[in-house]
This record gives sequence, C-alpha cells and structure tokens, in this order.
Amino acid sequence: MKVLLVGGGGREHALAWKLARSPGLTRMYFAPGNAGLDDLGDCVPVQAEDIAGVVGFARQEKIDLVIVGPEDPLCAGMVDALQAAGIRAFGPSQAAARLEGDKAFAKEMMRQRSVPTGEARIFTTFRDAKVYVASREGGVVVKAAGLAKGKGVAVCDDPADAILALENIMVNRIYGAAGDKVVVEEKLVGPEVSILALVDGNTIYVMDSAQDHKPIGEGDTGPNTGGMGAYSPTRLVNDRSMRQIESEILVPIMDALRSEGVSYKGVLYAGLMLTAAGPKVLEFNCRFGDPEIQPLLMRLKTDLLEVCMAVVEGKLDSVSLEWDPRPAICVVMSSGGYPGDYQPGKPITGLAEAGAMEDVVVFHAGTQSRGHQVVTAGGRVLGVTALGDTLEDAARRCYAAVDKIHFEGAYCRRDIGAKAMKP
Repeated sequence: MKVLLVGGGGREHALAWKLARSPGLTRMYFAPGNAGLDDLGDCVPVQAEDIAGVVGFARQEKIDLVIVGPEDPLCAGMVDALQAAGIRAFGPSQAAARLEGDKAFAKEMMRQRSVPTGEARIFTTFRDAKVYVASREGGVVVKAAGLAKGKGVAVCDDPADAILALENIMVNRIYGAAGDKVVVEEKLVGPEVSILALVDGNTIYVMDSAQDHKPIGEGDTGPNTGGMGAYSPTRLVNDRSMRQIESEILVPIMDALRSEGVSYKGVLYAGLMLTAAGPKVLEFNCRFGDPEIQPLLMRLKTDLLEVCMAVVEGKLDSVSLEWDPRPAICVVMSSGGYPGDYQPGKPITGLAEAGAMEDVVVFHAGTQSRGHQVVTAGGRVLGVTALGDTLEDAARRCYAAVDKIHFEGAYCRRDIGAKAMKP
C-alpha cells in the first residue's frame, strides 16, 4: 500500500517509524515531513493545512491511504475532502473533530450526556468573563475555545491572574480567532492521565494508558506547552478505572455525537484528571497525542497499518492490540525560550550517537535539513524515547541519549516520569 502521512511533527515521525515496519507498506510520503523522515519515505512540498494540495497529490500518486496527523487539517475538513474525492483517509470528519476544535461545543456535549467534567461557563466577551472570574474565590482554568497548539490554557490560582489571561486571549488576541470564545472552568485537583482510543464509528478500542507533562518547568511549573514528555503505561489507571473511563466518558460522548448525526472514526484522545470523585475530562483531542504516542508506539507490537485500515473500513472489532510489557518514556528537547519566542536554525549534533543506543529512538518534531546538517525548526525539536525493563531503567536510558545530543539553547525537563517512580 502507498501511504501519505500528513504533518511534520514528532507524532508523525513516530507514526512513520511504526508504519515503516508494516509488511503491507510499499511506499510512504510525508506532507510536509521533517528532517527525521528522509530515510523512511519521501517528503513532498505540500503543507499540512493545504487541503487541495493534499487531495491533489493523493490523486496524482494513487495513494491507498492518507493518515492525517495534526488537529488543524482535521478540524478544517481534510478527511471530508479526501473521502469526497474517493480517497481512503484515517481521521475524524470536520463535524466529529469539533470535540477538539471547539471546547465550548465539547462542554455542551458533555453536559448533555452527564460526562464527568469540571463545572464551566462559556463567554464571548471579555467584560462578561471578567465579571464572572472576579466573583470567584477559588482557582479557575481559562481556555481559549479554539485551537491554540496546546498553549491556550492558563491554570490560575488567583482571580487576578485569570483576568490577565482573559485579557491576553480575548483582548490582545494572542491566539487569534481561537480566543473568540473562552471556557472558564473550575480548577480540578489530582493527577492527569491520557487515554487514547481507536474508534471506527461503532467500536471503541482503548489503547494502553499514558501520562503527559505539559508545563514547561520541572515540578509542573510555568506555562503549558504542547507537552514536554510522557511515559506509558501509568499505574494510575488500572483495569477497573479503565472500564469506568470507557463506560462513563468514551461511550457517552460518542453517543452524544451520534445523536447529532455525527459518526466518529479515527482516534479519540481524552485528557483526564483523576479527582477524589473519580475521572473527569479536561479536554478531548481528535488525533494521536504528542508526545504520548511516542512511548505508546515504542510499546505497540501490532501492525499499525492493519490497525489504521481496520478503523477506516469499520472492522476494528477484528483487531487485537499487543503491547510490549516494558514501559517507555519520551523526553522532549525544546528550543530555548519555548513556549515563547525562540530562534530556529541551530545546528544539532549527536543524533546518530543517541539513535544508535539499544531500545532508543530519536523522533524529530521541529527539525529541517540544511545541506548535510540537521537544524532546529520549531519549539519542540526532538522527542527522545526509550524502552526499559522498569520505568527507572527507561528514564536512565532516555536521559543518557538526551545527553549525547546538543544544540544551542537546548532545554528539557529532567523529571519526566519522576512522580511515578516514587514508592
């Protein structure tokens, strides 16, 4: 099969790395790809948001399957356009992707079906939101309702900080149109986990658990990012709680969409807070999590291409996922200054040495080739991922690989998975 993978981040490199091991794959293309994908297929000069360009290339090359990685093209209707052109595509429709693209819509869906989530109010004006926040005594979370690359969330213990966040989002418009609406919700307390499920319109297949680390600073301090690292599995989720998550969260939200005439196919990502009252939804995403998918795919033994085709063809009930029992951990190396301003174009060294280590893969997120040199081209640059007999072993191996890689301003958190290693 000929596959076109849309996107150019760490998620897409991890998907490509796993797809390359599928016996049914004959050729793979990336739109637009990154420097780490050159050895796995052909990068083409089509941007991930270019729906017409992706459809045209898929037609021209007679692509058998298009896998859409990032949320922006999914929310813009890329899968709909591909299917209208008679091209098989992995990912939810534009209507289904509203679960991520519009947090206000997602909150309404959860309210309709009593899906456990934080108490929230939705606002379209800064004045109304400010008045509401000023009346609150406890901490709140302020979220841009639209897509903001994982950065549109401010966790505020003080109402004054929440008002400042509202002003930045709604008045200063630091996230553009994503801040036309905001969701202000109660601050939930507890550990966060990521649950990813494959959905084929009828069947839901929950993948192994993972835990992301979103804040930039160690000890979960500082502003949120797209994710600074993740590990899988997490002992915070057991079989009983996984059944609860499926029955009280995943199934009802799919039923809510179905009642609106929307069939969901692809990946449903639930970011959850494990509160004293049970799991509650922080957010839904409509694609594989980045960086959660890196350790998950390091552990997945099943043919990913067969899994994706089963989702597209509505045959997910015939699939059984097999996992390496060993844990895996991913540490993101970012550009200095991220998630704020940073300088791209910094030469990267040590990639071959780190990648040569046993059970280590260096996934490229924000890189590009400049002649024979790989340079930085994004905020999150690399996702160094390792397997180990224990989580401690995986972390030691991962950080040993991180220490072989160098670029000016490189930054990473040194505590990814640390809480899970405590007795």
